[in-house]
Amino acid sequence: MDYYIVIPSHNEEKYIERTIQSIIEQTLLPKKLVLVNDNSTDKTANIISAFAKKHSWISFVNKTSEAVHLPGSKVIQAFQKGLETLDEHYDFIVKADADLIFPTNYFETISSYFKSDDKIGMAGGFAYIEKNDDYILENLTDKDHIRGAFKAYRKECFKQIGGLKPAMGWDTVDELLCKFYNWKVITDENLKVKHLKPTGANYNKTARYKQGEAFYTLGYGLFITTIASLKLAIRKGKPLLFLDYINGFWKAKSVKKPLLVTAEQAKFIRNYRWKKMKEKLI
Repeated sequence: MDYYIVIPSHNEEKYIERTIQSIIEQTLLPKKLVLVNDNSTDKTANIISAFAKKHSWISFVNKTSEAVHLPGSKVIQAFQKGLETLDEHYDFIVKADADLIFPTNYFETISSYFKSDDKIGMAGGFAYIEKNDDYILENLTDKDHIRGAFKAYRKECFKQIGGLKPAMGWDTVDELLCKFYNWKVITDENLKVKHLKPTGANYNKTARYKQGEAFYTLGYGLFITTIASLKLAIRKGKPLLFLDYINGFWKAKSVKKPLLVTAEQAKFIRNYRWKKMKEKLI
């Protein structure tokens, strides 16, 4: 299968070379790799340019945006900039981060999943972070969720869900919309991606409230938001984040921030979340 990869990057000189090299070493190479330099002030652009000169299937795109690093909107706007340079001649498309090391068989395995079942809309592996000279699972999400750092979408699924939303929560709403449209989401625990930089390492204090805002815009409602906020705060080992998340939810609700989904989709999402909670309790 033919596939494209788009990697947004902002000040990733420490990691991006290893990310690109791990893609070059894949057993199934992408048809195109688009590297988007988003207002970097370090040597990121130079590193990208050097790779683009050596490999015809690697392209370099510059984007200028605000230096503030908030989750969601910035990275997806950069992704969109790269996506605009691509044609429609692909079977699946990948949004990846610039601080990863993929196992050499990663995309060949992802391709095999898409070929095995035409109802698989998304596929991905698991993120591992370094701790005490070893790599351990970055356990921030459920095992059936694909991390935003490496999302692979079948083209038809990507189109049907409307692409990626430039907002916090984009990497949750995409999977929920997949399920709304009856696509399957597949995760493979044998595909271990090394995540070189902990999630959220560059986020400022304002970003703490964005998670609660995201729960609101996903149509979760207060009760599901409360459970999801508590669960995420505990997983991050920072219980007081729970208060920030709830505060963010109420702020979004008070200004009636637009939802990322329709009323019908929001109802489906709440029912789906309730179903998942009941399954875990039982």
